[in-house]
This record gives sequence, C-alpha cells and structure tokens, in this order.
Amino acid sequence: MTEDTANQLLDLATALYERMISQQQAKVLRLAREAVPNIGPEEMRNPHDFPQLKEHPSFEFEDGILAGLISAHMALRAEIKGRLPAMPPGA
Repeated sequence: MTEDTANQLLDLATALYERMISQQQAKVLRLAREAVPNIGPEEMRNPHDFPQLKEHPSFEFEDGILAGLISAHMALRAEIKGRLPAMPPGA
C-alpha cells in the first residue's frame, strides 16, 4: 500500500466513522437525558456517577456501541498506518 493510498483510505474511513460516532453520541445523550434530564455531554463520560443510567433499559448497550465504534476507528487507523513503510528519523 502506498502512502497516498493509505491517506485516501484513512480520509474516507475517518469521515465515515466521524458520522457514525456523532450519530451514536447524539443517541446516547438522548437516552441519558431520559434518565437524567439535565446531564451534559461531559458528565455523560462518567456514567457511573449517575445511578439512574444503570437503571435505564438501553443506555449501557448504546454506550457500548459508541465505545465500539471509537475503538474500531482507532484500530483501523493503527492497522493502516502499521502497514506503511517506516519513515526514517527526521523525515
């Protein structure tokens, strides 16, 4: 794989993952606000602080999907970058 091809693939994948992650973040925030109406995106990063979220029927499932999307995005980036030839120091 050439560096140009890898960068093109990364650009396409990044755009796709960013859309999917953004949609899932909105869904998770909507679900969180069903249980905790005033919760913000920053507070949602620590759901263990809100016992009501544990009781929500689908919050943890959807939050897990979000975590999986983020992990898959990072794994794909690492895999593609790992297949590129090593750059000499200072290049």
